Amino acid sequence: MTDDKDVLRDVWFGRIPTCFTLYQDEITEREAEPYYLLLPRVSYLTLVTDKVKKHFQKVMRQEDISEIWFEYEGTPLKWHYPIGLLFDLLASSSALPWNITVHFKSFPEKDLLHCPSKDAVEAHFMSCVKEADALKHKSQVINEMQKKDHKQLWMGLQNVKALSLIAYVYLSQWKKSNKISQRFFSSSNRENIFNAFEWDLSGEDFRLRTTTERPFIQKLFRPMTADGQLHTLGDLLKEVCPSAIAP
Repeated sequence: MTDDKDVLRDVWFGRIPTCFTLYQDEITEREAEPYYLLLPRVSYLTLVTDKVKKHFQKVMRQEDISEIWFEYEGTPLKWHYPIGLLFDLLASSSALPWNITVHFKSFPEKDLLHCPSKDAVEAHFMSCVKEADALKHKSQVINEMQKKDHKQLWMGLQNVKALSLIAYVYLSQWKKSNKISQRFFSSSNRENIFNAFEWDLSGEDFRLRTTTERPFIQKLFRPMTADGQLHTLGDLLKEVCPSAIAP
């Protein structure tokens, strides 16, 4: 069985090779060369694309530059979705590098939220962390963390080289929770994981992202049947999104 630390490291340090290309209708003073980056899956586009913005602005006039936004094959990319989620939803079956188109005008007001500053990204990120912790651990983890730990999480997302801070903080905090971590981190006790999180009482609140007009499905789903049999991911999909299961 793979150690949980290895899984956590793979999640936080996953990268997606990406090619950014300026939209063909953007006005430039000379040809704009593509720009390549390894994007961290756990971060957000607006946090890791400052170099992309500067690269293309060098060949543009200031009056032709407005708010930057990105799209993939005609689909605007939501800045408040993690990069890995965007890739998995839209491009997981495509060849690498992931080809993203960069725009500086004609902002799609109906499809995207404006991102006025990195403060908006920070507020969104911390809200997601608190929501996940409330559903998963009844807010035990986030309540035990100090303000400086919250700041380390945010700093890690902003700095690709500092992403190790995220894994460090999460690992150190999870291990402090006796009720959850002693069972969760022990491979020999995986059969008790549902008891550790009290699934049998409240069920698991999950969120299923989609590419349809309904952006996500969220509801409670009991991980066990009435006679004690474990449900699978397939069982969950059959109930909430049967079209996702091939006949």
